Amino acid sequence: MIYLIEYQRSAGRLLRLETFSDDARSAAEQARMKLELAHRDDSDYEVVLLDAESETALRETHGRYFKDIAALAAAA
Repeated sequence: MIYLIEYQRSAGRLLRLETFSDDARSAAEQARMKLELAHRDDSDYEVVLLDAESETALRETHGRYFKDIAALAAAA
């Protein structure tokens, strides 16, 4: 699976989690580009495409996208 993540750094907030099948990589890349262009002048936003076997695996490997600021601060 391919996961599109839109994350607001200052708020520590996941704004979007969109899932694409592996054979929809082109659509995922187009969606990522659209979001990156929308935020091109604002470094507070992070837009990434990640591959993972499941959302559970994604949450394990990239947990910071799923934790609020308090949880991130406590982990630091």
